[in-house]
Amino acid sequence: MSTVLDPLVIGLLLAAGLMHASWNAILKADLTDRITTFGMIMLSGLVLGGAMLPFLPWIEAPAWKWLAGSTLIHLFYYFFLLKAYALGDLSHTYPIARGLGPLLVALLSGRLLGEELRWQDVAGVILLSGGLIALAMPAGRSKSAPAATLDALRRHRSATLFAVLTGLTIAGYIIVDGLGVRAAGSTLEHKLAYIAWLNVVEGPWLFLFALATRPRSVTLYLRHGWWRGAAGGAIAALGYGIAIWALSQGPMAHVAALRETSVLFGALMGTLLLGEPFGRQRITAAAVIVCGLLLMNGPQLF
Repeated sequence: MSTVLDPLVIGLLLAAGLMHASWNAILKADLTDRITTFGMIMLSGLVLGGAMLPFLPWIEAPAWKWLAGSTLIHLFYYFFLLKAYALGDLSHTYPIARGLGPLLVALLSGRLLGEELRWQDVAGVILLSGGLIALAMPAGRSKSAPAATLDALRRHRSATLFAVLTGLTIAGYIIVDGLGVRAAGSTLEHKLAYIAWLNVVEGPWLFLFALATRPRSVTLYLRHGWWRGAAGGAIAALGYGIAIWALSQGPMAHVAALRETSVLFGALMGTLLLGEPFGRQRITAAAVIVCGLLLMNGPQLF
């Protein structure tokens, strides 16, 4: 397996990052019930995956254990992510979670999977992860802002903890799905079958939780706003499908890092669509991200 991703794979992963930022924007824009919206997004993936299965072969037997493991890790991911969002600001928790994931994959993939990373790959992942975290961090607290209360500090620490736990689960499901899609079979059809089965197996649980805890909200959502979740689900399923396929095409550290450029796209969407300032800090962070990507996907320097 090549240590550098093919340009087509790089382009598709950047598109997957844009898709990830887009469905997160749909989720964040919902001011009524995000759990129901998130559940609908996942349920849409189940429908799309189920529609694909009749036209695809069965995955190889060794892939099922990885698919089951990925589903379990994703359930923890949903819980940690929602807890982090409930306790802390999105600009604080999201970049920590998304930036920590590729860094952990780079550290673990060599030891656990035997993937060989060049020194510049490691440096590139560190630069990219640091840039992603810095990109969405607030520039600083206003001098006129009151001192933080003890309760606010506790919430901040709890939010940071759940963001870190989210990052751990992101690294976990990337590695497990990378192993799963490689074990599913040698053909493209087998890899597509793994992607479809993953959407089917992990799809219903969050929606069933929403239905059990807030049935009235789910009913109203299905009557008036179901199309938002359906659109977000289609985008999410396609974006993560690309990422899973890419895990079979090159080093997992490269794939994980490129996919998390969704943070950069999210910052650009906030600036261009919502009028949020980009600022010198974000410009510097974006430059660091570009340097990291060039190091990882460029020729051997020494």
